[in-house]
Amino acid sequence: MSRRSDNTHNPTRAEVAPLGSGRFRFMLVMLVVAMLVLVGRIVDLNVLDRVFLQGQGDARTLRVETIDAHRGMISDRDGDPLAISTPVVTLWANPQQLPDDDIQRMMLARALAIELDDLNARIERYADYEFMYLRRRMTPAEAQKVIDLNVPGVYVKNEYKRYYPSGEVTAQLVGVTNVDDRGQEGLELAYNSYLTGTPGKRRVLKDRKGRLVRDLHLIKEAKPGGELTLSIDLRLQYMAYRELKAAVDENNADGGTLVMMDARNGEVLAMANAPSYNPNNRAELDVEGLRNQAITDAFEPGSVMKPLAMSAALESDQFSPDTIVDTSPGYMRVDEYTINDFRNYGKLDMGGILLHSSNVGMSRVALQLPEDAIWKRYYELGLGQARGTGFPGEATGSLPAPYNWSDSKRATLAYGYGVAVSALQLASAYTAIANQGRQLSPSLLKLEGEDPQGKPVIEPQIANNLLGMLEKIVQPGAGGARAMVPGYRIAGKTGTVRKVASTGYQQTAYRSLFAGIAPVSDPRIVTVVMIDNAKGQEYYGGLVAAPVFSRVVGKALRLLDVLPDKKEALK
Repeated sequence: MSRRSDNTHNPTRAEVAPLGSGRFRFMLVMLVVAMLVLVGRIVDLNVLDRVFLQGQGDARTLRVETIDAHRGMISDRDGDPLAISTPVVTLWANPQQLPDDDIQRMMLARALAIELDDLNARIERYADYEFMYLRRRMTPAEAQKVIDLNVPGVYVKNEYKRYYPSGEVTAQLVGVTNVDDRGQEGLELAYNSYLTGTPGKRRVLKDRKGRLVRDLHLIKEAKPGGELTLSIDLRLQYMAYRELKAAVDENNADGGTLVMMDARNGEVLAMANAPSYNPNNRAELDVEGLRNQAITDAFEPGSVMKPLAMSAALESDQFSPDTIVDTSPGYMRVDEYTINDFRNYGKLDMGGILLHSSNVGMSRVALQLPEDAIWKRYYELGLGQARGTGFPGEATGSLPAPYNWSDSKRATLAYGYGVAVSALQLASAYTAIANQGRQLSPSLLKLEGEDPQGKPVIEPQIANNLLGMLEKIVQPGAGGARAMVPGYRIAGKTGTVRKVASTGYQQTAYRSLFAGIAPVSDPRIVTVVMIDNAKGQEYYGGLVAAPVFSRVVGKALRLLDVLPDKKEALK
């Protein structure tokens, strides 16, 4: 076989080197360039754009949170709490972050104690929003059950809820707050700005799910609301409410109210109303129970006004305590009206007119006085004017100006018709009799410093005379006998007045009243009791309201450590 010529040429290492060296250099250059770009980017991010990027990161993780400030406490005069704020948890959600998984939603609904359909409907309703409440003001234990589920899109907000330890006993006076902890009724509303705290702020670090990672620093400290100390003595308040409620139930009445004032300085020691309501559970709230009737409701007071009208007569030159007035034959015609007494009492002195509550006697006295004499006395006592307590809805009452008054209007004004007062106004007026003629303005807050002197309205001797006359009414056999308190001298006046309807005075609906002072020897408290429309067998003030006065005042005097009176004969 012939030997084939081999024309194949195998390149040497020297011939291949230039091509391999070029690729190497190219790759090396590319690597270096890539490293330079990476280093440059690192420098750019960490030096040139550091402030911007850090700001962007902080915007997604740093948050300024509000620190809720709790509402100030309301307490009685001895520091017992009447309204306090307790921590609660509000759960809210971002509907756009909530899972669509039925099982998770069912577990969430169960932990929230709501129906799954209700939860789904709410999520659908707020689907275009980033915020919705799941449940507000839960106890921490209840909220923790939901938090432990770790459901995406569920967030926590710490808040405060108002709690009222004395419940219905002080409900109308203290008032209530709404779901946002703002005052809606009573003193909660009147002093809302004072009781409301100032929220604080803090900067925190949170993860992308909104969970707290770290508390960074405090921006502004939360400032709690101011504390309010009332003049109310909770011991007396409980006792007054219990006795008033029992009397309303016993007499099948529409309601009732009681006001007890300190005869030395005007502080309101007790203020009870029935019916009431439980401010801690408003599911079945009756709006009638919201009103603090002692302050907001005005009514014709009837015969309890006679001592106040009598003070004007005794200060005139025409009458003295011994002046005799003939009330025979037990009725009288004035204009087109007939004024009646319960029976014919014959001739009575000034004390006798009050003792027998003679409408005829008061009318004869009034018609001998200057036309505006009794009106002036009522006006001086603050009737027809707000008493300045600052309580929302405080009634001014009604005291029509004496222009072109007929004789019948002047007469009826003397025995408590044609004028409207609140129970608080009436109690304040009676402090003038108890306090040597100086009337004390009512205070719902505990007073600090020296006791106020009061405004002189009635001459001191006249006030003392009236006190003696009223003491004779609270004696065995007299109209106010059921107001007697064993061991103490009591002064007071009964009243029974027909209620007014749109068609005029009702024939079978009455208000029963008793206004009294105790003890006579050194007056300590003034108390007014009103029972509204007693529908039992008895409805007279001496039979319905006076027993409440006796029970409440008797216990109050002992709780206040007022020493019993020594037996003294009535003059």
